[in-house]
Amino acid sequence: MMQLKQAHGQVITCGLGENSFALSRLLAFCSHPNLGSPIYGFKIFEQIQEPTICIFNTMIKSFLLKGDNELNRITEIYKNMLKIGMYPDNYTLPYVLKACGRMKSFHLGELVHGQILKLGFLIDTFVGNSLIGFYTCFDNVEAARSVFYEIPCNCVVSWTVLICGYAKTGDVYEARLIFDECLVKDRGVWGCMISCYVQNNCFKEGLQLFRQMQMSGIEPDEAILVSVLSACAHLGCVDIGIWIHKYVKKLKMGSSIKLGTALIDMYAKCGCLDIAEKVFDEMPIRDLICWNAMISGFAVNGNGLKALKLFNEMQKSRTRPDDVTFISMFTACSYAGMANEGLNLLNLMCNVYHIEPKGEHYGCIIDVLSRAGLVEEARKIVQNMPNSSVPSEEAIAWRALLSASGNHGLVDLAEAAAERIVQLERHSGAYVLLSNIYVAAGKHDNARRIRKKMKGQYIEKVPGCSSLEINGVVHEFIAGEKTHPQLVQIHEVLETINNHLDNNTHILHGYDS
Repeated sequence: MMQLKQAHGQVITCGLGENSFALSRLLAFCSHPNLGSPIYGFKIFEQIQEPTICIFNTMIKSFLLKGDNELNRITEIYKNMLKIGMYPDNYTLPYVLKACGRMKSFHLGELVHGQILKLGFLIDTFVGNSLIGFYTCFDNVEAARSVFYEIPCNCVVSWTVLICGYAKTGDVYEARLIFDECLVKDRGVWGCMISCYVQNNCFKEGLQLFRQMQMSGIEPDEAILVSVLSACAHLGCVDIGIWIHKYVKKLKMGSSIKLGTALIDMYAKCGCLDIAEKVFDEMPIRDLICWNAMISGFAVNGNGLKALKLFNEMQKSRTRPDDVTFISMFTACSYAGMANEGLNLLNLMCNVYHIEPKGEHYGCIIDVLSRAGLVEEARKIVQNMPNSSVPSEEAIAWRALLSASGNHGLVDLAEAAAERIVQLERHSGAYVLLSNIYVAAGKHDNARRIRKKMKGQYIEKVPGCSSLEINGVVHEFIAGEKTHPQLVQIHEVLETINNHLDNNTHILHGYDS
């Protein structure tokens, strides 16, 4: 800033204080997102008697790049520009549309849309793509689609933005239809559709599309590899994950924070904790998400002591933990049976880092206590937790207490927890769990009553789903379905295993007697 002010002073000393070109160069420096100062730039802007459209655009861009705090200034500048009879160009309109999207000002964006039509700028692809992006900010994909088909010549960015819009709303089917319509697919279009699948939990479809992309000769970039690694992590496809790791090393892409974190997450979720730890140790720079991925890896694999050690290292590195960090730490304490450490972490979270616990945190800490047999302490925490404005948040904690009650055979407490869950949300989980608790306690009449109540209220149980990888092929099984081509052979093997178990049980009982 000091150098900028000196340059400004030099401009004035040289008699160029009213020269539009000289002042526009100063404004260009002010628009730098890190080094610039939009506020100082605005003071320079106000001194320009006849600003050009280029100067207006530079000033608008300056506030747009600086953050969300000064977005209202953009609308003020734009209105003043229109007042003096200056027309926007194909740079002004995209900037203003981006500002409207970030300000969540749908009405103002619609007015800009009207001006675009009036001035005939919809034929400009840059403006049209910005308009599509504006409507997708508000999940109005129908309006975005209408604009898309009104643009005379769509480019790959147009297709990408529209697919992303459908991905954001969870409409994978429509996104795929748009993708299939696109005749010329670049890496961005392929990556967007793969990301769409992964974001909406269609992991198998994401991997299939990745293979199609490879067959078409398109080389993946870092963003695509991160999406594919996420799919591998959820499906347990460690073979594809290893191939990606080797591919990255072969091309000498370097392990960026995002790619390194994705590899850590994939290896940890596939049970390859040693490789995940090695990737983590080799990373030159780590951000909070990277630390969280490794801590979570230790947690879900039952290594609570290593998770606690890494958490302490993270604090020493002056990386501030967030709410996700503490969920992983509570999970680690739960699997490792470290109830005291869990309570200490809860105190650290609330009183040192001043993070307000959410339903997930309460759910985890209740699980920690119940595994240690401290169900009464868990009940007190649930009953004393503050009421949440989001019912589903509170329901998470009550579901954890319901599960704990079932594990310890506390039917009365389970009934109270289930009653509270039903008040908070309409979900089959509470009914099913309570029914199972009744069966375990020998109260079959009560279990039948719960099942009948579910049918009467048209509450259906969501079927369970599991997947496993064999020789690089992912096999998916859904409860109740009989579509797997090798289902008969699978049942025969399971029957053989059951017979072996029965025979071994009889032999053991024979020894006991």
